[in-house]
Amino acid sequence: MDKLIEDFSLGLFFWQLVLFIGLVLLLRKFAWKPILDSVGEREEGIRSALAAAENAKKEMQNVTADSEKLLKEARAEREAMLKEAREIKDKLIADSKELAKVEGDKMMKQAQAAIESEKKAAVADIKSQVANLSVEIAEKVIKEQLSNKDKQLKLVDDLLGDIKLN
Repeated sequence: MDKLIEDFSLGLFFWQLVLFIGLVLLLRKFAWKPILDSVGEREEGIRSALAAAENAKKEMQNVTADSEKLLKEARAEREAMLKEAREIKDKLIADSKELAKVEGDKMMKQAQAAIESEKKAAVADIKSQVANLSVEIAEKVIKEQLSNKDKQLKLVDDLLGDIKLN
């Protein structure tokens, strides 16, 4: 350090100081200001990007909350629709069973009515045949009995004897 003090030149120091100050002024005018402006712009860009990221994060949270809400609503609606479908299915089954029972009862009544009418028709037919046979038999018996005069008189007497006079 002693050597520096011994070799010190005031003129050289002055010119170095003038050059340094000039260099600082030139740098300030042409370099520092654009550098500081670009750093400021960069800083502002970073701030706005962070703000945008924060807004995007909030928006994403809102969207997530909304989607969860919609999902819950969709699940609730699906459950309601499934419940309604089950109720409709049960009602259709019950209605179908009731209709089948009514139709079955109706068919049974119709079958019973048909059987009854067939039975009546058969009984009427049998009665008709019995009546016809009875008439034919009576006709033959009466013809035989009325063919002889003595038998006719005896029949008249028997019939008169059966009648009671008051």
